[in-house]
Amino acid sequence: MTQLRIAVIVGSTREGRVGDRLAHWFVEQAERHDDLTVTVVDLTEYDFPATYPAEPTASIRAFVREVGRADAFVVVTPEYNHSFPAPLKQAIDYAYDEWQAKPVGFVSYGCRSTGLHAVDQLRTVFTALHAMTVRDVVGIDLLAGEPTAQSTDELRRDVGVLLDQLRWWGLALREGRAARPYVS
Repeated sequence: MTQLRIAVIVGSTREGRVGDRLAHWFVEQAERHDDLTVTVVDLTEYDFPATYPAEPTASIRAFVREVGRADAFVVVTPEYNHSFPAPLKQAIDYAYDEWQAKPVGFVSYGCRSTGLHAVDQLRTVFTALHAMTVRDVVGIDLLAGEPTAQSTDELRRDVGVLLDQLRWWGLALREGRAARPYVS
């Protein structure tokens, strides 16, 4: 069986963000699984235009290609003002068919809420794009202080659960798309 291709999308573009570090931590956990190929898609590496252009730019096309190549996604998102960042929404909107019939999981972070308000809104967005969001989330409270052995073990367990769900849905939906094209 071919490996499941997971794109880990870093959803924050702010200076001083922690999303890039969390994404790389998640990738380290995921790479322990031989049946997964994991790629980081960092939105800071794309020069997206300030307004939606009539024709896609090279950066838009490159991002859409990354989305199209993936079998599943993990969106690493902060929660800003009970929502997710605008650059993440902009990037999501550049692709359409490429999201369809693929699973999406979340690593979210915030202050006390662990980013769950952002995840709730992203679930609505991905449902509109015909993507399948998985139930469990890896949520991180930035105000919790230094991680303890117990909290680190809990986060690793949460990553395992998320990867199990992405693996199941990713393989099932990939087989489904191969057997018959998805119609929206």
